[in-house]
Amino acid sequence: MSLFDVVKKALLAGLGAQEKVKELVEELAKKGEISKSQGAKIVKAWTEKADKRRGNISKNLSELINTTLTKMNLPTKKDIQELNKKIDTLTKKLEGTEKKEQ
Repeated sequence: MSLFDVVKKALLAGLGAQEKVKELVEELAKKGEISKSQGAKIVKAWTEKADKRRGNISKNLSELINTTLTKMNLPTKKDIQELNKKIDTLTKKLEGTEKKEQ
């Protein structure tokens, strides 16, 4: 199972849990154990915490990916662009040299 699959399952589980919280709160409100406004506050607070956790997971995942890529020592887009510029410059110099020789 890939890292992407693990994260996807965790996020989907979080969304499923959010629905369960809403259902539980609605059930409690129907039974009169809490008021609708209390239920709305509970759902809002839970949703805010879940969103914050989701944001933290996303941030941590991005940091992990960046750290892994750095350790792999792969060239960045900027590195490749700089190499392409150097290749273009050398190509032009070679073309100029070949024309002078002819």
